[in-house]
Amino acid sequence: IDGYTAAGKTSFGHELAASIRRLGRPTLRACFDDFKKPRRDAVEKGYDRTSGEGYYRNAPDFESARNLLLGPAGADGSGSVVLCGHDPLTGVDHRSTVVQAPSDAVLIVDSVFAFRPEYDDFWDFRIWLDIDPDLSLHRGVSRDAAMEGHEAALQLHRDRYHAAERIYLSEVDPVSLADVVIDN
Repeated sequence: IDGYTAAGKTSFGHELAASIRRLGRPTLRACFDDFKKPRRDAVEKGYDRTSGEGYYRNAPDFESARNLLLGPAGADGSGSVVLCGHDPLTGVDHRSTVVQAPSDAVLIVDSVFAFRPEYDDFWDFRIWLDIDPDLSLHRGVSRDAAMEGHEAALQLHRDRYHAAERIYLSEVDPVSLADVVIDN
């Protein structure tokens, strides 16, 4: 499940997983927000995570997402999956916490940038949650203002998240890759 920041991806993912479970299939839930390189790496290794360009290019931990979650959850995988790499809020490394997925489990992943080429081989079905970019900005700032303050949240969303999303839209055209587009 992909879409702009604050498009409702996580909520939709939880609702979809619950619906699939009611049909009798087990589900696993993950978010690529939990598969980003730790912030300390940016400082220690000197890469940018604060600009839109830096956030898009440097934040994702593709290796952990592919090797610990997507590959093991796939049709030919072991079923031994890690659902969280690095907790983005606490910085705790959870890559050693492994769960065994039932063989008929459905993995539902939500994230911005989920349709990047680095993940192409792993998706069976892609959902794009579509919202107006201005609504995305408004929702994101409203969500994060209590923690960041209004002005800091506005700057964060405008200068980092939305700038990164413009790069993504230009380079990947994720809407064209979606199996279904939902107006949210």
